[in-house]
Amino acid sequence: MTTGNDDKTSRRSVLRAGVTGLAAVGAVGAGMTVAGQGQARAQTKLAQKLVQYVEVSKKPNQHCGNCSQFVAPNACKIVQGEIAPTGWCVSWAPAPKS
Repeated sequence: MTTGNDDKTSRRSVLRAGVTGLAAVGAVGAGMTVAGQGQARAQTKLAQKLVQYVEVSKKPNQHCGNCSQFVAPNACKIVQGEIAPTGWCVSWAPAPKS
């Protein structure tokens, strides 16, 4: 026959194990969320059409080659796809003077 103390100890053990298990699952889930956010950021460049990208700028002193977002030879930090140094978009921002 079991006593009242055995039941409490058993329940306590089960609850303790459950809380520990939930904490472990939460920690793993949080790690996955952070990793997922890093991947999402890496994939969230804007579409060329969305920023009105053109391959040849019509603005004399504004082109991708002198934009702070341009990554030589043909990429952009914020716009998807191949970017011409002679191009332009609405996200153009002057590169810092060296």
